[in-house]
Amino acid sequence: MPIIEVNDVELWVEEFGDPTHPAVLLVMGSMSQGHLWPDELVGRIAAGGRRVIRYDHRDTGRSSALNFEERPYTWAAIKNDVLGVLDALGIERAHLVGHSAGGLLGQWIALEHPSRIASLTTIGSSPLGGGEGVVLMRALSGQPQPPGSLPEPSPAFVELFTSPPGEDFAVEVARMLHGTVLPFDADAQREVEERLRERDRDPATVANHQKAWAADPDFEPVGRLGEITTPTLVIEGSEEPVKPGHSKLIAAAIPGAEYLEIHGMGHTLPPEVHAELATAVLTHTAQ
Repeated sequence: MPIIEVNDVELWVEEFGDPTHPAVLLVMGSMSQGHLWPDELVGRIAAGGRRVIRYDHRDTGRSSALNFEERPYTWAAIKNDVLGVLDALGIERAHLVGHSAGGLLGQWIALEHPSRIASLTTIGSSPLGGGEGVVLMRALSGQPQPPGSLPEPSPAFVELFTSPPGEDFAVEVARMLHGTVLPFDADAQREVEERLRERDRDPATVANHQKAWAADPDFEPVGRLGEITTPTLVIEGSEEPVKPGHSKLIAAAIPGAEYLEIHGMGHTLPPEVHAELATAVLTHTAQ
């Protein structure tokens, strides 16, 4: 698989579809490999006439595994990597689809570099400048949230991450993120976790994303979502356990944004929702 040089780091990148078709860049969330964009979902979008690109963030998967103490960075660097991928591939303007923190990065880029983004789709994301990280930290430590804070994660999320981890912790995290409506295949998830481990240069370096946040926890522009002019589609699952209700706040703040709730979906991208997600992305990026 190709490795590209971006901002003095190596990033693993994979492309699908006709390179002459409109580009759709998939940006995964914090501490997550690009491989978590499911092949079936990626294939559906590519088959709809799009050039689809997914990549591993720095310190995940096959991208550079860094010594943070020697080479510290902030989330601004992770945001600049998104633009660096486009530059390296010679793409002047792309449709950006971001999951979780990937959607937050998309909002940030749409605000600062609107000419690079033809459209924005966020999935299971929080509003830029809303202080999601602080809300999660307060919830996990049992502290009360101040008035006006974002909605808290579900009790199941808090319970899992405040209890001693079991032997099958990664699968239990996936189960919780998946939600309780759609069927969950634990054996299939174990296979996914094994593939992710095999792809990882150094599994320990994913924690650098948390260190990057701690290095500059106030990195998000505040109160500026109303300035975004990029056509935006905001998607949230009805069973979202991490950021429940956050997507509606994004849609309310960005002028003209569309909101779509997908029944049964939690914070993951299971096969049962691929058709609906792909159709939504293809429709939005065709406008």
